[in-house]
Amino acid sequence: MPSTAVIREVGLRDGLQSIATILDTAHKREWIAAAHAAGQREIEVGSFVPARLLPQLADTAELVDFAKTLPGLFVSVLVPNLRGAENAIAAKADLMIVPLSASHAHSLANLRKTPDEVVAEVARIRAARDAAGSKTLIEGGVGTAFGCTIQGRVEKSEVLRLMQALLDAGADRVSLADTVGYADPAMVRELFEEAVEIAGERFWCGHFHDTRGLGLANVYAALEVGVARFDACLAGIGGCPHAPGASGNVSTEDLAYMLGSMGIATGVDIDALLALRQRVAGWLAGETLHGSLWQAGLPKTFPREAALSH
Repeated sequence: MPSTAVIREVGLRDGLQSIATILDTAHKREWIAAAHAAGQREIEVGSFVPARLLPQLADTAELVDFAKTLPGLFVSVLVPNLRGAENAIAAKADLMIVPLSASHAHSLANLRKTPDEVVAEVARIRAARDAAGSKTLIEGGVGTAFGCTIQGRVEKSEVLRLMQALLDAGADRVSLADTVGYADPAMVRELFEEAVEIAGERFWCGHFHDTRGLGLANVYAALEVGVARFDACLAGIGGCPHAPGASGNVSTEDLAYMLGSMGIATGVDIDALLALRQRVAGWLAGETLHGSLWQAGLPKTFPREAALSH
């Protein structure tokens, strides 16, 4: 097991884009500042997509500017294409995530491109990044890695082929996502072990949804093969529009608790994180939130100091 792990907060993008409430910029800035104060050092603050498509994320450039003022914060954004990447480069984001769906049917429904067309777009993004002399890193995120609600089965060989293709096209890092919550720990262990063998240190992150209650179990399986960075959403918000009834992403506070309880340091102050969750719950009144720790609280035996050190 890794001795330390990183939780990348994606609630401000993956979470907010999946709910009806449009959170104002001032509250988003409060969220970012409070997450940083609680010890989180990697935050995905938004996505460079047209505001008409996702009005919830229209203020992404402003949020990147703000987040870059916080010391030690690694700021990431999602970009669906070259235009979005150009905006991320201009904003000086630390990292841009280009989503690719291993399911051909989901890829066409979500991005109107085949997976290999997305790979070609990554090559163009790499060329534009290099030409601009930018330091913004490129992460190729392979979604629907365990299947999808449209196509059903997705072959492991196709997931690994596309991951290698992203690296060959110029992605600095790659990650795998269980977009619709189909994975179980045995599947995660098998796929992630092979992915790490292929990508080595360039394998960056695991992204799990708790749709069928296995989110944290799947994180554990990924930890067993040495993966030590995970996406999570405060209060478990988010999900996938192509997975009806999806209960959202792994909850940040539950994940921080599990890792800390296992003696894996995250640098996160969970009491501060729970206080932030309460504030966010007030801002998102009427939305369905998830998670267990906020109801039960930390046990008296929780090793607070060990969890904080990083």
